[in-house]
Amino acid sequence: MDSADDVSLILRQVKGIVKHWGEAGFVPPVLRKDIAALMKEASAGKSPSMQEVELKTARSSCNPVRYAEARAADLTSTDLTSLRRSVEGCVKCRLSEGRKHIVFGEGNPSARLVFVGEGPGRKEDETGRPFVGEAGSLLTKIIENGMRIRREDVYICNVVKCRPPDNRIPERDEMDACLPYLLAQLRAVRPEVICVLGQTAGRGLFGDSFRIGRVRGKWISYEGIPVMATYHPAYLLRNPKDKGIVWEDIKLVMAKLGLGGGDHDRS
Repeated sequence: MDSADDVSLILRQVKGIVKHWGEAGFVPPVLRKDIAALMKEASAGKSPSMQEVELKTARSSCNPVRYAEARAADLTSTDLTSLRRSVEGCVKCRLSEGRKHIVFGEGNPSARLVFVGEGPGRKEDETGRPFVGEAGSLLTKIIENGMRIRREDVYICNVVKCRPPDNRIPERDEMDACLPYLLAQLRAVRPEVICVLGQTAGRGLFGDSFRIGRVRGKWISYEGIPVMATYHPAYLLRNPKDKGIVWEDIKLVMAKLGLGGGDHDRS
């Protein structure tokens, strides 16, 4: 199938999306705008690029993760330093209004393990560094005392890069605005394992159907990378009785990476 056939097929799929929303009595403005633009090009005999069609149909499908993946592919930065510069000054959502610093992420740019959290807290906002508050101290203990590796040998980042007011949970549109940056970070590092910390981080990476209680302790996958989801360190500060559960998850991560002290791999 050539490119023209691909575009034709995707346009037919888009028509199906329009029909679906029309039958439901609601056609989002962004959908009308994107469909009109694609149809105008098609009627003029022009073939939009595959990347453009993918971006527009992803957004129109109302799938935030698929849309973010298309947007991440649009970012030209392939290394973390350049990507950080592209994030500086971001005003794509309301979280930018109250921030002191963008909290991009830190650690080894070639890390074998990436931890993904929810978003910055007060201390993170003040310093511009992820996981430096009380929950961050607990994460550092897990990494250094439990896993027996240095914190600087892993990479740590969050779904959103700016602190939500009063440390509330990031809203869906805020995560959607920031998600392309996170996906670009993961593609730049390309770790062997991703450890998702908490329900919100999981929703950001996998969509709103993600449930930490269903998947923690089990291997899932993102773009072919093994993912272990476990409870957020902040949750453990409120529920210290569950530290043993998280340690079991961390031992699975250690085993996957071939680090001493981990249990046998469990897929």
